[in-house]
Amino acid sequence: MLRWAVIFLVVALVAAVFGFGGIAAAATDFARILFIIFLVLFVISLVMGMMRRG
Repeated sequence: MLRWAVIFLVVALVAAVFGFGGIAAAATDFARILFIIFLVLFVISLVMGMMRRG
């Protein structure tokens, strides 16, 4: 999921360089949402791993 967030961020940067503001904004939003989802899942997996160890 982090890979997709980085891909959308790169797409946003390239679109911004070429002047496609709408596409850049949409790709940035997707990248931000995917990154937040990644962080939430990462924290959940850390907590579950700590609970499993005892």
